[in-house]
Amino acid sequence: MEKWVYHFTEGHKDMRDLLGGKGAGLAEMTRAEIPVPPGFIISTAACKAYFEAGRCLPDGLWDQVLQALKHVESGTAKRFGDPAAPLLLSVRSGAAFSMPGMMDTVLNVGLTAAMIDGPSGPEASRRFALDCYRRLIQMFGHTVKGLDDAVFEAILDDAKRRHQCQSDTALTADMLADIVAAYRQAYRDAIGEDFPDDPLAQLRQAVEAVFASWYGK
Repeated sequence: MEKWVYHFTEGHKDMRDLLGGKGAGLAEMTRAEIPVPPGFIISTAACKAYFEAGRCLPDGLWDQVLQALKHVESGTAKRFGDPAAPLLLSVRSGAAFSMPGMMDTVLNVGLTAAMIDGPSGPEASRRFALDCYRRLIQMFGHTVKGLDDAVFEAILDDAKRRHQCQSDTALTADMLADIVAAYRQAYRDAIGEDFPDDPLAQLRQAVEAVFASWYGK
């Protein structure tokens, strides 16, 4: 079986062609015992195989991603999709050399409505979760689905204007809950489907968006 996925502990700086610049750098920092959060790298070979297969994930890749995810969970005492101790991922592109114009990072992948709906815990914690979730919807909508950021920025600006808030940080949890609802509706209206609240669906679509970005402008 072809190896498509590498833990940070399995790479080093001389694997730049296979792991990309960011991946090789993270692996090298891990080897140097710099405190890097655990993670994994999908190889550039997997990206090539994706296009050779007609934009389909190559055999074995997704199973390796799921195994790597379990490895990250064991290193963090968190679980992907678990509301009690959620593990959130950032999905980043990285070629062997800097590629201006490649896709933006998608942060907070794995965050779902079930984790933030309704008041739970201190107000500051709920507010933080809601803010992370609305950022995920915007980044996912823009990076993965190609939506114009202006769609979401208009909703945010309108809310700040109505509530007379000079900055994003002045928005309360209840205000952010309304913004999240408006973001989800805007996503549904533009895409024709609901924002994915299955963490693995978010991750798989983000991975495919990274691959597709190779042929971006």
